[in-house]
Amino acid sequence: MSRTAASLAVIGLLCCISDGTLLRAQQAAPDLILSNGKIITVDERFSIAQAVAIRGDRIIAVGTSQEVGRLAGPNTRRIDLRGKAVIPGLIDHHGHYMREGSTWVEEVRLDGVESRKQAVDMVRGKSRTIAPDAWVYTLMGWTLDQFADDKKPFTREELDQIDSSHPVFLQEAYFRVYMNSRGLREMGILDGAPDPEWVPKGAVVRDARGRATGVILEHGVRPVEGRLLAKPRTREQIEASHVAMIRDLNRAGLTTIGTTTCEGGGGVASAVPWLQDTYRRWAEQGSLNVRVFCQDSAAVGNTPELVDKNLPLVAQMKLFRGNQFFDTVAYGEGVYGPASDDMLKVKPSQTADDFRQWGRIALEVAKAGMPMHVHTTLEATADGFLDQIEQINRQYPIRTLRWAFFHSDQITQAHLERMKKLGMYIGVHMRPTVMGGIFNRIRGERSLDNPPLRWVQESGIMWGVGTDFNLSPYQPFISLHYMVTGKMVGGTVVNRQPISREDALIAYTRKNAFFVFQEDNLGSIQPGKLADIVVMDRDYLTVPADQIKDIKPVLTIVGGKTVFDAGSQTPPATR
Repeated sequence: MSRTAASLAVIGLLCCISDGTLLRAQQAAPDLILSNGKIITVDERFSIAQAVAIRGDRIIAVGTSQEVGRLAGPNTRRIDLRGKAVIPGLIDHHGHYMREGSTWVEEVRLDGVESRKQAVDMVRGKSRTIAPDAWVYTLMGWTLDQFADDKKPFTREELDQIDSSHPVFLQEAYFRVYMNSRGLREMGILDGAPDPEWVPKGAVVRDARGRATGVILEHGVRPVEGRLLAKPRTREQIEASHVAMIRDLNRAGLTTIGTTTCEGGGGVASAVPWLQDTYRRWAEQGSLNVRVFCQDSAAVGNTPELVDKNLPLVAQMKLFRGNQFFDTVAYGEGVYGPASDDMLKVKPSQTADDFRQWGRIALEVAKAGMPMHVHTTLEATADGFLDQIEQINRQYPIRTLRWAFFHSDQITQAHLERMKKLGMYIGVHMRPTVMGGIFNRIRGERSLDNPPLRWVQESGIMWGVGTDFNLSPYQPFISLHYMVTGKMVGGTVVNRQPISREDALIAYTRKNAFFVFQEDNLGSIQPGKLADIVVMDRDYLTVPADQIKDIKPVLTIVGGKTVFDAGSQTPPATR
């Protein structure tokens, strides 16, 4: 704990008189006391308490119900937890929330759905609530492998039966798209006719008669997604969609998110450069109900010529100009496009010059003293980046800069040793919660160690958890279940390196606070820290492991303010 946080823990509780004796001072009473519960503090000792007191936006006391109860005043609100378990607010240190929030209310959300039948019912139900010309669609966050009852692909005929009056577009990660007949027509993909010029060759699957089956292969996914998202949306529609997303994040127990590229981030978000200003305004007004910490990058470009021209832009970037609700805290995740890898490939395709150009940009990031989060999925990519970082480190040591690899699917023990010497950190991401089956078919047995949770935990390197949402569900308890059991949504074991539920929770709270530069304020329930707290319907530490995914928050508090209450019919809204 820093000096500031340590001081906050005792301010108002103790005072010093002239002879040096410490006496309890008269202090303002707490605004709220939660008592008679199981407070899983996730402090350094993983202490368990019974009660917590909150004044303003900070925790002022943690202890037994009797001890904390003595602090109450006549206006203190009390909540009897009746034995319920409490954890710190959950933190997702990396996702694409700025992009996803802009379409939240339009999409069919299949996150965590384990039944194909239920998914079909949800698609059919959505079609009953939208305008005749609207698309029924979902963008990632699910795969066929998560359906325990039936994993077969969707066909054009089946989707026509589900809904023939609306265009239907179901995107399975970046792996496949499934469309009905109207959806194909809307895209200009016609039977017996050449594909539109914008569709990559061979991306549209056709039968022997030349009839489109409704399936779009991997290399065509992003182009067809781009056509879908080209529909104009008003500022009011986009803001309302983000408000709805934030409500659902609070409902899931998320109190802090790390997100990429606050000015846009690709897809529909790239058309809304004002979105960062909206979030900043909400933060300044005190109406933002989730803390948002961004990573962003300079528009250096994706060719050596553009790097030559735009490299000075890196030094012009400014971080840490926000507050505890909205800020930009790291450079990333894209550094130089050609040096990035594709999770759906066995081997990356970067060249030595791609890594060298990446290293030129990374050198400027180090020279500017900025933290950096880097998209690193495959083994050869980690090799190439580490070679560059080791050279940079000789000139500009990075140990204090908090450089981290993100995704980290194929990080090896040799990588971990190199990273430890450099003082680097690791973000492991939860894409296998729905993509584990796809990864197994692409990577074989090795996918069972992707990401290598136990190796990372045992390495002693600081590490945390990101969902990479929307490539995996945003709900934290789905990820925690995977980390503890190795099982993806639907129950298939896709990781043979599970870790303890204590270590998983620490990564999702206290360690993730480090990744968003809020370790003095967030991540544990301790005096002096911000009052971000989640009350659960069952005890995470004792519930059978297979039920962790089913845990539901009943109360979510952010900065001392209730942002979700399962007993309320009208949850608070961002304005």
